Amino acid sequence: MSHRKALLRNLATSFFKYERFETTVPKAKELRPVVERLVTLGKSDTLAARRQAYSYLLDKAVVHKLFTDIGPRNASRNGGYTRIVRTRVRPGDAAELAIIELVDKAEATSASKDAPAKKAAPKKAAAKKPAAKKAPAKKKAAAE
Repeated sequence: MSHRKALLRNLATSFFKYERFETTVPKAKELRPVVERLVTLGKSDTLAARRQAYSYLLDKAVVHKLFTDIGPRNASRNGGYTRIVRTRVRPGDAAELAIIELVDKAEATSASKDAPAKKAAPKKAAAKKPAAKKAPAKKKAAAE
């Protein structure tokens, strides 16, 4: 097995396990067709499709997740299951990094994160105000 194929198998297995992760842009672009082909397999839950997925992915639990969760979620979509978003440049080697994620997963998580974030933000702001008032009092006492 070539290093390239092993790398893509590991990346695809991790992608379906976590449904999003950060990698370099060239790796993300090479991974996209592999993942899209596997999601298309996951849409038809047949024995032959499962065997093809088992032959490529490295973890049985990930194959199960592909056929029971990810495939049915994308049943109405005709391709374009993934999104690549460029994020930053890695400091060590200046490699451009990107997040590759499932399109439907990003919509579901962003909607659920927005509501709790708005509620949590005022609590943090309220906690910072009393601390800011105490700090100048200590500075005055230290100066005298």
